[in-house]
Amino acid sequence: MGEPINANDTEIWTERRGHGPDVLLIAGLGDPAEAWQPQLDGLSDRLTAFDNRGVGRTPLPERRLSATTMADDAATLLRTLEVRSAHVAGYSMGSAIAQELALRHPELVRSLVLMSTYARPDALWRSQLNFWRRLVEIAPSERTFFTWVYTPRSHADGTVDQLVEEALAFPHKQSVEAFQAQVHVCLAHDTEDRLPEIAAPTLVLSGELDIILPPRFGRAVAVGSPSARFEVMPGEAHQPFQEVPDEFNAHVEAFWREVEVQG
Repeated sequence: MGEPINANDTEIWTERRGHGPDVLLIAGLGDPAEAWQPQLDGLSDRLTAFDNRGVGRTPLPERRLSATTMADDAATLLRTLEVRSAHVAGYSMGSAIAQELALRHPELVRSLVLMSTYARPDALWRSQLNFWRRLVEIAPSERTFFTWVYTPRSHADGTVDQLVEEALAFPHKQSVEAFQAQVHVCLAHDTEDRLPEIAAPTLVLSGELDIILPPRFGRAVAVGSPSARFEVMPGEAHQPFQEVPDEFNAHVEAFWREVEVQG
């Protein structure tokens, strides 16, 4: 069961599970901590997941959101929980926040897993984000956005229908204003020229079939980061941690153990 924790002058809803090396999980656009449920249930580490500002049970601030502000939230949360350093995993918008966390608070980041990531939005990604920003005003149902996130097989086998029903039943709906504020975070994210400053061992993962952030985005992040390696998950899309959690969990756990062994 989670609880609100005061960090950076905000009550940030936080879930903690397990024992072992600390892992911080940072969710993407519009997603609460529950997006990481397959990891909270399936990984054995000391896991911390939380609701970013403007989603779930964490309020939207009056000032404009940014990836740097949200990275500072994550840093303050870790320090409040007395976590000296953590393996940090983020996907999509969460990967942008994770990059900023590694740049602004490197002492807190033991390693990085960047899933479905990017360093700077190109014209196509900006167009997609601006479309979503407008679309949420006329079609605010979560059903609209699931179209782009998952693989064809999950649409065919009923997995997407189940995920949609769970999202619709979630009692802490994100407001249109909060979704649009997080879209701005994605649009404004730009670490392309600062990637060489990321010193933490980094695993960059992309889904072969990701139509939101195709592998070329992840490859560019890995090329720009001196301690990164890049891998494509064959047959997967934007959120394989939900579609194939056993495979994803085994993959990231092996990376974290490798980092631990190397010291």
